[in-house]
Amino acid sequence: MAADAPAPEPRRDPTGLDAFRPAEVARRIEEAGVTKAALHAQPLAVLSVMAGIFIALGAAAFTAVVTGTDLAYGPTRLLGGLVFSLGLVLVVVAGAELFTGNALVVLAWVDRKISGAGLLRNWAFSFMGNLVGATLIALLMGASGLFAGPVGETARKLALAKVTIGMPEALVRGILCNMMVCLAVWLTFAARSVTDKIFAVLLPIAGFVLMGYEHSIANMYLIAAGYAAGADITLASYLHNLVPVTIGNIIGGAGGVALTYRLAYGPPK
Repeated sequence: MAADAPAPEPRRDPTGLDAFRPAEVARRIEEAGVTKAALHAQPLAVLSVMAGIFIALGAAAFTAVVTGTDLAYGPTRLLGGLVFSLGLVLVVVAGAELFTGNALVVLAWVDRKISGAGLLRNWAFSFMGNLVGATLIALLMGASGLFAGPVGETARKLALAKVTIGMPEALVRGILCNMMVCLAVWLTFAARSVTDKIFAVLLPIAGFVLMGYEHSIANMYLIAAGYAAGADITLASYLHNLVPVTIGNIIGGAGGVALTYRLAYGPPK
């Protein structure tokens, strides 16, 4: 009997990288957007709350690791950014609905795979769920007694620094931030393993923290945590930061990443 023919060699990327190609990433993100828009209310709400919790846990870890250092010092911010990456790692690997990452759902809307109502429904659920989850962790941190010492002082400083940023500056920092966050998410769709996804998240997220950009969901926790730690925060000052940062995050993620790649690759095939 003739020997079995050898199996064909798997097709390799010419770059030598074991990753999906950019055009394939665009297609996979569009498919994910269709799935996200079709989620029933209960899982969408639960996963949105979980995403807020995950980002808040990363922000709480960031607050702890930068305590006792100069918050404006580069290496400190880089270390804090790497630790803060915990939040998006949990979102990507464990699975959750993060408002800022869901700016990429606009790709499915542009190609008419979902309706405008479906897009806005996903954004509304994820934003409000993220707010609930992030605020819950801030309240739990306040009740834990961990804000009684130096970590509480850091939480107050971080919150007051954020609510005193001018609205135009907050808008621009929000744009720049979610470009980095959505690029991190984009890279995770190119990855083939959990390890690849984690490494894809680290540098973009550490980079945006290092450069002082503004993330709406992280700020939901950081400002609420500052209030829980005793900072003089009002609803007006909270919204003074959150509104322009949220608008900037939408512009940076939906326009700066999703629509830009849509122009580069056309409708994903």
